[in-house]
Amino acid sequence: MRYSPVLLFHICSGTLGLLSGLVAVFLRKGSRWHRLIGDVFVISMLGLGASGAYLGFMKSQVTNVLAGIFTVYLVTTAWLTARRTERQTSAFDWIAMLAIVIYGGTQMTFGLRAAQSATGALYGYRPGLYFTFGTLALLSAAGDTRMILRGLSGTQRLVRHLWRMCFSLFIASGSIFLARPHLFPMMLRKTYIILFLGFLPLLLMIFWMIRVRVTSAGRRKSTVHAGGVYSLQT
Repeated sequence: MRYSPVLLFHICSGTLGLLSGLVAVFLRKGSRWHRLIGDVFVISMLGLGASGAYLGFMKSQVTNVLAGIFTVYLVTTAWLTARRTERQTSAFDWIAMLAIVIYGGTQMTFGLRAAQSATGALYGYRPGLYFTFGTLALLSAAGDTRMILRGLSGTQRLVRHLWRMCFSLFIASGSIFLARPHLFPMMLRKTYIILFLGFLPLLLMIFWMIRVRVTSAGRRKSTVHAGGVYSLQT
């Protein structure tokens, strides 16, 4: 079986992105190796999203185009969040915010069209998929607006970085393990390992976001106690 160069690039980018992303998640945040592997993940995921959108466009697969665009958006904004100071923004942030609003509106429109269609689907997908990604996109736009207008604290920046990176990793894992389980041996499918690997990035995202919140709360409490002031707030 022959593959086009773009498809081969897409497969290699997805594989490298998935492996580097899983490694980066377990490395100490802010360490030299975390930044290095993280850069590999970002480059790989940008290649995956861009090539996926291109292949989807060439094959008239609208959902793949939208998934590729969302992946590029998540990875780019997450990477910039980690590289900037708390109050730093640029014209790119406004462009990204406006683009994701249009994207979210498009997904919601497709969801309504799917719900109203005779088959209950649009381009082969049910309304729930469109509404899910549309909601995520609009929530992302709200986060972008808040960042532009008010800036982000250290914890908020880390949470923004984490969830966007982990969700883009989920798109990669889902496109391999959840969307194409037939590529793997039946033994793996029967033991639900494929399902676990598909949702692993979301589980890791939840773990790290809870840990960041708990650690941040502990640090604030220690600071308050060190200053001789006691508070019941957590």
